[in-house]
Amino acid sequence: MWKEHYRVGSDLIDTQHQELFKRVSSFIRVVQGDGPWVERLAQVQETLVFMQHYVVIHFADEEKLQAEIGYPELERHRKIHDDFKAEIQAFAQTVEREGFDEEKVQEFSAKVMTWLIMHVGREDQKIGEFLRSQGGHK
Repeated sequence: MWKEHYRVGSDLIDTQHQELFKRVSSFIRVVQGDGPWVERLAQVQETLVFMQHYVVIHFADEEKLQAEIGYPELERHRKIHDDFKAEIQAFAQTVEREGFDEEKVQEFSAKVMTWLIMHVGREDQKIGEFLRSQGGHK
């Protein structure tokens, strides 16, 4: 799912984005895969734990870059990140209460991939444009 035009020009951020796309793509393959749900559940759980932790790290790194380059949309971008982290946490809490319902997990995986494509393909590209306008790569 990763495409070269998603690059923003920061080695760290681009590497993290590639890892996110790799993990979410793998997650979707497992969720939509064949075989009994119970056999796919361990990887689903592992991916959810990864997402809960990795997006926090990635968003912090991305926001640090924005602060370093004086990106004027930092606060708006931080709010978008905070909202997405809250969605992931809310889903994790739902799973804790209700278990890993296959249909809900499928909906969630599609939502995460859509968000990732839209966010990296639009919002994060604005960071890349600003970074390039400043004449730098980080």
